[in-house]
Amino acid sequence: MSEVSVNVEFDTLERFVVDTFVGVGVPEEDARICADVLITADRRGIFSHGVNRLKAIYYDRIRQGIQQPVTRIEIVRKGPTTAVIDGHNGMGMVIAKRAMEVAMESAAEYGMGMVVVRNSTHYGIAGYYAMMACERNMIGITGTNARPSVAPTFSVENMLGTNPLTFGIPTDEEFPFVLDCATSIGQRGKIEAYEKMGKTVPAGWVIGSDGEAWTDPARILEGLKENGCALAPLGGIGEEGAGYKGYGYSTVVEILSSALQAGSFLKMLSGSDGGKSCPYRIGHFFIAIDVSAFIDPEEFKRRTGEVLRQLRAAKKQPGQDRIYTAGEKEYVSQTENGGRGVSINPKLQQDILRIKKELRLEGYDFGF
Repeated sequence: MSEVSVNVEFDTLERFVVDTFVGVGVPEEDARICADVLITADRRGIFSHGVNRLKAIYYDRIRQGIQQPVTRIEIVRKGPTTAVIDGHNGMGMVIAKRAMEVAMESAAEYGMGMVVVRNSTHYGIAGYYAMMACERNMIGITGTNARPSVAPTFSVENMLGTNPLTFGIPTDEEFPFVLDCATSIGQRGKIEAYEKMGKTVPAGWVIGSDGEAWTDPARILEGLKENGCALAPLGGIGEEGAGYKGYGYSTVVEILSSALQAGSFLKMLSGSDGGKSCPYRIGHFFIAIDVSAFIDPEEFKRRTGEVLRQLRAAKKQPGQDRIYTAGEKEYVSQTENGGRGVSINPKLQQDILRIKKELRLEGYDFGF
């Protein structure tokens, strides 16, 4: 293992991720879907949801028996524009991809489609599924609940998940508008990344049960498990920074990810039952809107692109040389980082080497 970060080519890392999933029992076709979601996150510069999460969120949970490597997708209710899917605690990425496909099939025929999912697992970056819709000249919307880590306004108890509310909108530019972010200031994955990099978490992201801001990532990760601290919603702690807005949007995502599908919510998603690990039973929702049901897609994309271009052309803040619109930074990262690959920090190197040894994966020389 190296004492410094080492870059690994995307293709090599993706092959390793596929082999890892196959090694713990995921069918190869499904393993490729899961790997594509993780590597897409890294390509887009969303390192908190890329290979960084391979071991703890997927590999370990499968080996612990709380996540099923073979995914059984059951459509338990179906209407012309709606569906309810039970994922039976399989691979979240596989379940989510199929759910968005079902929503798009309905949208192609009727203009709109919505699918809700229960008993799923972590599905990676939400933007992956919203972008699927953009590729078909559709607007994609998705959200997911998650294990408790966020405190309601005026509370210090972790009740809500980071609950992203994500939109993908096609444009006439080289990249779609993709708003993919949590309804909390930070998320557990970013804090995990801070710990691996040996960095301090910004003050204001996390509130302890003592009412004080916590900044030590190791302490925070342990505190989140023991309900000793909680993440702050968008807007921050209390009402002064309008934290109630993030709290409200997070609650919307929680309801849409659980109530329509008779799924689990809030503390039911803790992954613990009587002190023993158990499936997380996460819920998701997916909406696809066919632009052609409203307007010619090319006209829509031109107008959308013009909105974004005018925003980027606004008068700049002193000291700033560029204004971005949602999804642009990720597109830049994806196009400019093609040859550099993923920067693997020493702690992630340790995780990869452990997986390699345990699964006896040969033919990999990562340079660490």
